[in-house]
Amino acid sequence: MPNRHRGEIAAELGGQQRTLVLTLGALAELESAFGADDLVALAERFGSGRPSARDLTRIIAAGLRGAGEAITDDEVAVMTVDGGVAGFVKIAADLIAATFDDGVAR
Repeated sequence: MPNRHRGEIAAELGGQQRTLVLTLGALAELESAFGADDLVALAERFGSGRPSARDLTRIIAAGLRGAGEAITDDEVAVMTVDGGVAGFVKIAADLIAATFDDGVAR
C-alpha cells in the first residue's frame, strides 16, 4: 500500500494497480531530462500547468522506476489509463503533489 508521507501514490496504469514515487534518483533523472539545474527549477517547470505528452511520459515512468519497476519511457507511452490524457495528467499531478507537498493542510 502506498505511503503518501513517503511521496508514494497508487495509480492504475495499463490495467494494473501500481505504486509510483519520485525518489531522489528519479528526481535527478527528471532534472537531466528537462535540463533543470536544481529541484526548484524542476518544481517550477512542473508548476507551469502546460505539460507535454512527453513530459507526462517521463514523469510517470520516473515514478514507476522510483518504485522499483524496470520500465522504459516507451513502455509507459503505450499504456492506457481511465480518462485518457486527462487520466495521465491526474496521475502526474498527484505524483508531483505527493513529492513536493509540504504537508500543510490547505
